[in-house]
Amino acid sequence: MSADVIIQQLVNGVTLGAMYALIALGYTLVYGILLMINFAHSEMFMCGAYVGLGALLFLTRESFPASAFFTGSTFGLIILYTIVFAISMVAIGTLGVLIERIAYRPLRHAPRLAPLISAIGVSIFLQNAVLLWVDSKAIPFPQIFPVEPVASIGGASINTLQLLIIVTSIALLFFLDTFVSKTRVGKAMRATSQDREAAGLMGIDINNTVALAFFIGPALGAVAGIFHGMYYGTVIFSMGFIPGIKSFTAAVLGGIGNLRGAMLGGFVLGIVESLGAGFLSTGYKDVIAFAILILVLIFRPGGLLGESVVEKV
Repeated sequence: MSADVIIQQLVNGVTLGAMYALIALGYTLVYGILLMINFAHSEMFMCGAYVGLGALLFLTRESFPASAFFTGSTFGLIILYTIVFAISMVAIGTLGVLIERIAYRPLRHAPRLAPLISAIGVSIFLQNAVLLWVDSKAIPFPQIFPVEPVASIGGASINTLQLLIIVTSIALLFFLDTFVSKTRVGKAMRATSQDREAAGLMGIDINNTVALAFFIGPALGAVAGIFHGMYYGTVIFSMGFIPGIKSFTAAVLGGIGNLRGAMLGGFVLGIVESLGAGFLSTGYKDVIAFAILILVLIFRPGGLLGESVVEKV
């Protein structure tokens, strides 16, 4: 394989890893606070793509007054996609809060298996709801965003869409890391993650803190869903399963419960998967991802940045 092909695969891997990292943060935020795996998160990623698609089609239809403005200039496109992302993030973040309130909060003190089963049930419900109420077939995602080469590195090119995905994802990841580590609300989230009961005794509203985690995670997943639709050109009701499992793998790879670990795991998995597809075959992409999950669980269950904690009794 030539050097330019390797560099191109690295660019593709970073782009893919940026989407994995955005989804993985939803898993790690919830696990860090509640010690549960929210398997419905992958379907919220899918729902985010559909909400973004609906908003984009609504805002660009000919009968909408501002459609010509949105599609007639670069500034209009920036405003258009800002609105689309904002609508999807708020809608899916609100959906995440509602799911937490209805399906998870009543089971907070139940055995750990109960919320896990509830999460699987919510996942199946969301997937079938979209299947029955929207469409069972893949829907084309309108290519309104101009995709053009913007840079060349050693014979490999980076286009505008890849640049948008990478820059936006890194900015959101940096913002979340700063929010959790520097702000008062973020410190409340970290305190709740370390000891829920003690945090409650210190005056932290546990329910609001958990609800915030269930808003932020799905909102970031919605961004990844729209990027996925833009990048691959279609959305379908079953699109959340494979990216969701791979993003969970990324969270485990980096250290489940560790925000920076989830980011690192997403980029590492995306790069390894792309290089594996380039050296071997695209048919091995999923094999590589799940092989990494098995190896990490066997040899380093705490992940790259996480650490195994022994609970004292």
